Amino acid sequence: MADVTTQDSTPTPDGTTPGAAHGATPPTSAPPWTRYVAIGDSFSEGLWDPYPYDDGTPAPAGTESDAKQRGWTDRLAGALSARRTAAGQEPLEYANLAIRGRLLRHILAEQVDVALAMRPDLVSFVGGGNDILRPQADIDVLSAQLEQGVAKIRATGADVLLGTGFKAGAGLSWTRGRVGQFNANIWTVARKHGAHVVDLWGLDPLFDLRMWSDDRIHLTPEGHRRVADAALVGLGLEPDDAEYAAQLDPLPPQAFVERARANAQWARTHVVPWVQRRIRHTSSGDGRAPKWADPTAWPRG
Repeated sequence: MADVTTQDSTPTPDGTTPGAAHGATPPTSAPPWTRYVAIGDSFSEGLWDPYPYDDGTPAPAGTESDAKQRGWTDRLAGALSARRTAAGQEPLEYANLAIRGRLLRHILAEQVDVALAMRPDLVSFVGGGNDILRPQADIDVLSAQLEQGVAKIRATGADVLLGTGFKAGAGLSWTRGRVGQFNANIWTVARKHGAHVVDLWGLDPLFDLRMWSDDRIHLTPEGHRRVADAALVGLGLEPDDAEYAAQLDPLPPQAFVERARANAQWARTHVVPWVQRRIRHTSSGDGRAPKWADPTAWPRG
């Protein structure tokens, strides 16, 4: 809740982030939160970081599958809960209401009130990416919607964890101006309302295609693992892996023909179906229910 003692994760006037730069709570200390609810879209649902299938068979990682997805939010919940139990406290309770394909207005209308009814003391609220991909996106409107949701959550006393947009490259590099503007507003909203921020724009390893699934929009398991550590830092805690922000060793240059072939395959496999859904006014999340609809001691038994 608002009266707990946590590190402020918004930047200081000199541009540093207190939790990340100094004085972060070490892993041996118990995080103050007892119930965490994640809301958002596919990023917080966890695409494409799958759990094994129910029969124990591994699901294909980093590519689309019908397995239940893990993602950075489940990983964050696991880290917070492990630190609580190691300090002799009760496990963290966790729910995840995020559903792929949701626009920011859908998250506000469908998830915020449901989350608050669970009386969480921590809510991660990351959205707007699907909106930004649409030509008519109005960043000022999106930012106002985001602030509306943050203010509503903070009014209950719960802490909020926001996330900046990614620094996209390759076929999505055209979004960088929009994302940069949205990110500036996210930091403003966070400062105004006392929210925490996970800085995805500044997480350098994510500017590497090896961190992304074959659709180039969702992360691989390794990408989600690194985001979970960045989220711990955003909350003013020490990461589980001190090297989470280390860049990958460079790959040899790819020949132009190979790169062009890969881009064409990506467009046929992923861009065309996405455009077709837009034309039909359908969503990949239509008919889907939240993966963890009720707060439960984490990890689930």
